[in-house]
Amino acid sequence: MAGVRTIISGEAGETAPLEPELATPIEVVEPVGPSCPLVLSSPHSGAIYPRRFLASSRLDAATLRRSEDAFVDELFAGAVALGAPMARARFPRAYLDVNREPYELDPRMFEGKLPAHVNTRSLRVAAGLGTIARLVAESQEIYARRMPVAEALHRIEAGYRPYHAALRRLTQQAHKRFGLAVLLDCHSMPSHVAGVAGPDGAKADIVLGDRFGMSCDPELTAVAEAELRKRGYLVQRNKPYAGGFITEHYGHPASHLHALQIEINRAVYMNEATYQRGPRFAALADDLADVARALADCANGLTSWRAAAE
Repeated sequence: MAGVRTIISGEAGETAPLEPELATPIEVVEPVGPSCPLVLSSPHSGAIYPRRFLASSRLDAATLRRSEDAFVDELFAGAVALGAPMARARFPRAYLDVNREPYELDPRMFEGKLPAHVNTRSLRVAAGLGTIARLVAESQEIYARRMPVAEALHRIEAGYRPYHAALRRLTQQAHKRFGLAVLLDCHSMPSHVAGVAGPDGAKADIVLGDRFGMSCDPELTAVAEAELRKRGYLVQRNKPYAGGFITEHYGHPASHLHALQIEINRAVYMNEATYQRGPRFAALADDLADVARALADCANGLTSWRAAAE
């Protein structure tokens, strides 16, 4: 893609790499000369399943993929062409979930004592969906045996930390250059839990999560919803997904830092059984690029309004 560079993130510092297949844990795709205040995050679209991880699991690869946000980074690639950088994880969510606190860990999963700073009591840990998940799909246990604590801590240091280092850098750069940053946290959801939108009980095509107005200026959320509805999508806000750790952690509207989670019903763009792109894939990607353009225009308007008010 002209005018775009893919950077293999070295933001893990001196930490030893992950398993051989994940020597490059994340990618940052940056336009040459960013031209809009949007930043894209695709934390769950990674599809590299290391052999050692698969060998340690009691599940087959197809079952593990049920937690994967397949192709989401591709769906939002049009926003990169508009001038927005994207951080994307190459490892799968079942291996390491960067949309969590850094240390949400279930002690039942590990051999040895976890450090004192680990959060073992969060609702996400209780649900089996911590930083290193215990469960996937329909509450199926991932691992055949307990994992050494050192392995868990290494995944966090070598995969989680560089991902968030990249997001911090990209949002700070956008804020410095444009006066604000708008982080779009890009996800997909299984069709059977896509919520309900509309009086006929139809499943939502897209759920926008702004933590009930706490992580994003309401005008930005409204623009995203209006643009999607105009293109025929059934849209719902904050139900069943209001936003996870990334939305909560990076969204501070009072500081001109906005974060909006976008969840797409997988049935809209792919075959959930075969993991193949569906006939509406290209049209959805084009529509998402248009939505990103409208959000960038809206963000620029917010900047102008605030500058005039000050």
